[in-house]
Amino acid sequence: MAVDLSLSPDTIRMLIQKARAASASLEDSFEDGGEHDIEFDAETLEDSHAHDGLAEEEADDMTGEEVRELIDDLNVDEAAEVVAMVWIGRGDFDAGDFEQAVEEARERAVGSTSKYLLEMPLFADHLEAGLDALEL
Repeated sequence: MAVDLSLSPDTIRMLIQKARAASASLEDSFEDGGEHDIEFDAETLEDSHAHDGLAEEEADDMTGEEVRELIDDLNVDEAAEVVAMVWIGRGDFDAGDFEQAVEEARERAVGSTSKYLLEMPLFADHLEAGLDALEL
């Protein structure tokens, strides 16, 4: 089922990859339940204070912030299409009901689309499944 999108499938795939990277970095930070022993020697402490670049956690946050900015930069039509694809991928709509899903996404759009999508479990997986269901 071919649909005419405002966004290119390649742009959506890039969004999927960045969302996966952001969620993977978040999962890595919680993987051990926060229980670990850290020992700092004098050299490590000096290096951490002298480090001019981004710390690893800040770099991970950049990925999440990048995804948020990408979604926030979408216009109303693009954002509604992404939400509709996520809903199709999640099973809320069939691929044949894409236009209806887009219209409903426009009507229900209150608040931040990026907050809605990024707080959704399996956002990237649902978006990818929706893209596949639409045969893009």
